[in-house]
Amino acid sequence: MTVNKSNFPNHVKIVEVGPRDGLQNETTPIDTETKIELIDRLSATGLSHIEVTSFVRKDTIPQLADAEQVFNAISKKPGVTYATLVPNEQGMQRALSVGAKEVAIFTAASDTFCQKNIHCSIEESIQRFQKVMQIAIANEVKVRGYISCTLGCPYEGKVNIKQVTTLAKRLYELGCYEISLGDTIGVGTATHAQEMFAQTMEVMPIDRIAIHFHDTRGQALTNIYACVQLGAEIIDTSIAGLGGCPYAPGASGNVATEDVVYMLNGLNIETGINLSMLLETGNFISKKLQRQNLSRVGQAGITSVQQ
Repeated sequence: MTVNKSNFPNHVKIVEVGPRDGLQNETTPIDTETKIELIDRLSATGLSHIEVTSFVRKDTIPQLADAEQVFNAISKKPGVTYATLVPNEQGMQRALSVGAKEVAIFTAASDTFCQKNIHCSIEESIQRFQKVMQIAIANEVKVRGYISCTLGCPYEGKVNIKQVTTLAKRLYELGCYEISLGDTIGVGTATHAQEMFAQTMEVMPIDRIAIHFHDTRGQALTNIYACVQLGAEIIDTSIAGLGGCPYAPGASGNVATEDVVYMLNGLNIETGINLSMLLETGNFISKKLQRQNLSRVGQAGITSVQQ
């Protein structure tokens, strides 16, 4: 069978979110040195865009409490974008303090999820972002926009695609240079993903639309392929499939960077990424997390015996 590749892009940009979206969901504390080494290893693979950390309140996501230390210590390779997530003006100021040149803001296509995640309505989140955007523009910092729950919400169920496209257009017009459409709980199917992507293409340029699919039901690669068929050229992935969402019950990890690059290689779509080095990096962080989790279990066992 011949696959029609007329709409396939020649090149896809992979946005690596593992150091932030991946590690934030790990319950066992990860030492700062491991985070720094992970990012430096990722930089060496040919990735052009890495989301390093998040400048959120330390009591909200303790795993990323060392955000400044990590961002300042990584070896920044020329040509690689090192981005951070910011929830508000305070987060934006922290990002500026370390010299970040790109930040990401985040909202959701579901009001309930927005309240659970960032404690405000969708409309209130847009108002917050206006202030962040003003600061970003004044300091020549690029802003990326995330929309969660585009294909379903753990609290509201099915999400109307019109809500997604309207929000995507608003963020784009607000000044976000790129909008990432996230299937936060991994409920999307290929047809649904294509419909969402196709309708978003009608309200903003295709080269400004990213896709961010979680693999809760094993559909992430299928959904990505379906969107790539329409010309999608920006894909969010996480090394070793790390991640999930602390505010989305039942959501499992992101789609693995290694799997996406392997699939794209098979389609003869360029990524500029060395798959062998990527696999080594995935093995590195997997072994590190496994050892830390085992250590934690051992310590818990000793404590229970003493009690």
